[in-house]
Amino acid sequence: MPAFQANLLNQKIYAPYKIAALVDAVAAQGIAPEVVMDGLGLDREALADPATLVCIKQYIDACTNVIEAGANLSTPFETAARLHLTAYGMYGYALLTSPTIRDYFNFGVKYHPLATPTLHMTWRESEESAIFAFKEAYSYITNINTRNFLIQQQMGQNVIHIRDAVGPSLTPTKALLAYSDAGTRDIHEKYLGCECHFDQETSEIHYPKEILDQSPLLGNQLSIKLLQETCNQLLGQTKMSYGITGEVYQVLMMSPNSFPSMEAVADLLCITTRTLRRKLDAEMTSYREILDDARCTLATEYLLATKMSTDDIAARLGFSDSANFRRAFKRWTGKSPHQFRKSG
Repeated sequence: MPAFQANLLNQKIYAPYKIAALVDAVAAQGIAPEVVMDGLGLDREALADPATLVCIKQYIDACTNVIEAGANLSTPFETAARLHLTAYGMYGYALLTSPTIRDYFNFGVKYHPLATPTLHMTWRESEESAIFAFKEAYSYITNINTRNFLIQQQMGQNVIHIRDAVGPSLTPTKALLAYSDAGTRDIHEKYLGCECHFDQETSEIHYPKEILDQSPLLGNQLSIKLLQETCNQLLGQTKMSYGITGEVYQVLMMSPNSFPSMEAVADLLCITTRTLRRKLDAEMTSYREILDDARCTLATEYLLATKMSTDDIAARLGFSDSANFRRAFKRWTGKSPHQFRKSG
């Protein structure tokens, strides 16, 4: 799935749980909620209102506020410690019920745009490790302390969430940080629970590879299927709500039987193909990725909600033959259309 979060920055589509966690984390330091929320257009009542929605930029600005107010250096990790998976709604429950940790990692990355994302997150396997990598997603952030704060908080959350799923005994083997120590090594190692290496090319957390086939404490094949469908719907709504990515996605979803080419989409949006490609690059995606996403969304709906044959679905989605569709669907979901329909 493409990484859509670059243009979610100003979209008020998230519950304010991260801002609330930050307010709680600095309260004991004598930093008032009003200081945390200065310039955000929020107050205590709004923060407690279940109908309140906020954007990523409001949370990032709140982080800058607490840094400028003199919050201690452990604040990003203390904030992370208050953000257990149960705070993340359907996304969090889906992670908790993943059949294996490998499924957990795949799900976590795929649906990360549902979790007020402040960084771009990926994972990979090496011969010995399962590795989460974190990259900055928002170039507008010039304050190096804020940028490091977001990395620290996200890495702290990663550790907390995996412990929520597997148990408190699981710890990373090491952490790599793409910034200097600055006297915070002890804090990092206390909260991340592993040896930390600073001044690295990337920021990563390494786990033992053998955990990938381990089952989370609440792993449940049936529950994850139901929750995944809900997350698919939520992610689709999110993707259609912002930026040039959302505009392209909407164009494709409005013409599911005959997807227009990139050139045709550019014409509909009254821009050149070159401009469209540049704008999609800026949002860390491409026309091909959005087309694959639209096809995957529609394919899963057809398989679960209709009795259409694989040949009919392939034709409707613009594939030259059903074999190409089956290969693509396997790449998207890890299952064949038949397996997916049977499991659904």
